[in-house]
Amino acid sequence: MKNYPPQFKADAVALYQSRPEATIGRDFTERKPNTKYVGDITYLPVDGGKFLYLATVIDLASRRLAGWAIADHMRTDLVTDALAAAEQTRGSLTGVVMHTDHGAQYTSRAFADACRQAGVRQSMSAIGSSADNALAESFNATFKRETLQGRKRWPSEREARLDAFRWLHRYNTRRRHSRLGQHSPIAYETALDTTSTTLAQAA
Repeated sequence: MKNYPPQFKADAVALYQSRPEATIGRDFTERKPNTKYVGDITYLPVDGGKFLYLATVIDLASRRLAGWAIADHMRTDLVTDALAAAEQTRGSLTGVVMHTDHGAQYTSRAFADACRQAGVRQSMSAIGSSADNALAESFNATFKRETLQGRKRWPSEREARLDAFRWLHRYNTRRRHSRLGQHSPIAYETALDTTSTTLAQAA
């Protein structure tokens, strides 16, 4: 066994003890929007051996894409920008749970600080298990299948960004989900708000 310095051992123990628990695990059920989210990063291949990267924040209850960011890098600000976009969409994320994998961006101090400042509680998949973040993985696969349409890559970064913007906007406003009673994410949330208001007035 390697003889690590005492401070290294202490730091390692502190890091292990402070790691986020898998508070969602494989339970992707939730009825109330703005309660639980999943986040992930996927790559967008572009001609010339280049890549863009898309970070997403998806609401488990309504399947709404609450926040996203796209960039030509995988630095931590990619995921903090997506989280900030979700916070702007919702107005507040205080008390919500954000579930991700153990990617370096999500385990970074910067992302932990961003979550803490937003009032978000982190949850993480089991190490090496993509099944624990299956909803985000499924979203990414559908996105690339429907935007690439059989192609292996986009001809340019501009085309990739435009396709992403169009698809992501259409997903929220037009994409129907059987789980949501054949409503789009935004239509589902609107229906919930209307029902809640009606019940409150009746009471």
